[in-house]
Amino acid sequence: MARDLLIGVDAGTSVIKSVAFTASGEQVGACARPNRYRTVEGVGAEQDMADTWADAAATLRGLADVVPGLADRVAAIAVTAQGDGTWLVDAEGEPAGPALIWLDARAAAITEDLRASPVGRRHFESTGSGLAACQMGPQLLWLERHRPDVMARAATAFHLKDWLYFKLTGDRAADASEGVHSFGDFRTMAYAPAAIDGLGLRGSLLPPIIDGSSRTGSLGWDAARAIGFGEGLPVCLGPIDIVATALGAGLYDPERDTGCTIVGSTGMHMRIARSAEAVRLNPEGTGYTLAFPVPGTFAQLQSNMASTLNIDWLVDLARGVLKQHGVEKSRTDIFLDLDDHVLAAEAGTLLYHPYISEAGERGPFVDAAARAQFHGLSARHDFNDLMRAVYEGLGFAARDCYAAMGPIPPEVRITGGAARSKALRVILGAALGTRIRSSRREEAGAAGAAMVAAVATGLAPDMESCIDRWVTPTLGEAQNPDPALAERYDRLFPAYTAARRASAPVWRAMRAAADDENDRRNAP
Repeated sequence: MARDLLIGVDAGTSVIKSVAFTASGEQVGACARPNRYRTVEGVGAEQDMADTWADAAATLRGLADVVPGLADRVAAIAVTAQGDGTWLVDAEGEPAGPALIWLDARAAAITEDLRASPVGRRHFESTGSGLAACQMGPQLLWLERHRPDVMARAATAFHLKDWLYFKLTGDRAADASEGVHSFGDFRTMAYAPAAIDGLGLRGSLLPPIIDGSSRTGSLGWDAARAIGFGEGLPVCLGPIDIVATALGAGLYDPERDTGCTIVGSTGMHMRIARSAEAVRLNPEGTGYTLAFPVPGTFAQLQSNMASTLNIDWLVDLARGVLKQHGVEKSRTDIFLDLDDHVLAAEAGTLLYHPYISEAGERGPFVDAAARAQFHGLSARHDFNDLMRAVYEGLGFAARDCYAAMGPIPPEVRITGGAARSKALRVILGAALGTRIRSSRREEAGAAGAAMVAAVATGLAPDMESCIDRWVTPTLGEAQNPDPALAERYDRLFPAYTAARRASAPVWRAMRAAADDENDRRNAP
């Protein structure tokens, strides 16, 4: 039987899934399980490493139940996963302790000190990525201070996809998209001793960087028994999930400059830099520069902490009021005609900053104290006006992020659950002043990982031809921005940025007052 299928494993924060594709990119089956992590010490977030491997293995076994003859047809498995975090193993390959995932904010104070010092700027200029509490570097420093027993056992520091690749193959490796943005120099695409030593870390913890599109591992005997596939099957280490998703959703186009926005719980905004010289580093030292699976190219990323979480908050606020009066409505009920109400509301009568996350904001500025806010409220505004302002706030936040990376691309491809919203597409296109195209690809992250495997195994001659077969057919028609709406948003955007800068002292004063109150309550 022909080896004509590829599997992409995408281990996200909410869901772990395995997805099967044909060599031309058609999805033929999927199996998913909820991801499990726990919150500790208020702002910590840990994940059991053995459980995560067991869940990933279960999705691969389940996929074989969905796709007939899968074990005999699969040509390769590729892995991608949630980014950042710290997954430590000992010399025998056993977990040194629970993993710290990207949601863990216990290294926030360490990160703030680093960012305020020359070390932070030097690290940014080397890696092209601003230091953040979610990253391995600050988390390793936190572990050294607070979990020295774990660090004493640690022999290798993985990211999640590296851990899964290790469990599948027995090989200790990292890929450039995470290895370089954490501890490297994006100009050389290798680890940089200055970036490692500057943080005072052991370079021996870091596994070698490999290119998953040109080098594969082999499925080990133990893993083969665990997932029900043949020993020796090629296994590819894919890029970080953000890059894999951008690849599958159409960030790279050989003929034009494009951007990609992922509209999910968080907002991810990316542009392609076609050389190291084209990378734009901003004065604030924020954002990420990530190696992209097309030789010589990079994905520059800015991420606003909360995207659709802002919409969920306001919808749930309305549901709560209705429930108090005996009316039960689900989110789905309210979303049914929400687009119509948002588009019918008058544009630009309010400003909203979408900093609804308790963790504050991370792009294009970093401030853990930042909080959401409306400007311009009056008695004439109703629920639909507020919701329109929230959608517009997401559009302005996207523009704020793109502006930190250079000119806004003439076309932005969007993916994520909220990309199906007509209102969001209209408002985002006008706020950015650019064409919008939606990706119809359901599992863009798993597809991006599988595309790396297609090139690695020779099922595709190179990534550009793979994009032509896998991505281009999934893109919708380009939607041009409404000129009048774009002009109105152009006039409002300076007020949006001025208001968020002016609010910083207010946010910090409110956080200080809250901290004082917590200290008073906890005093003996």
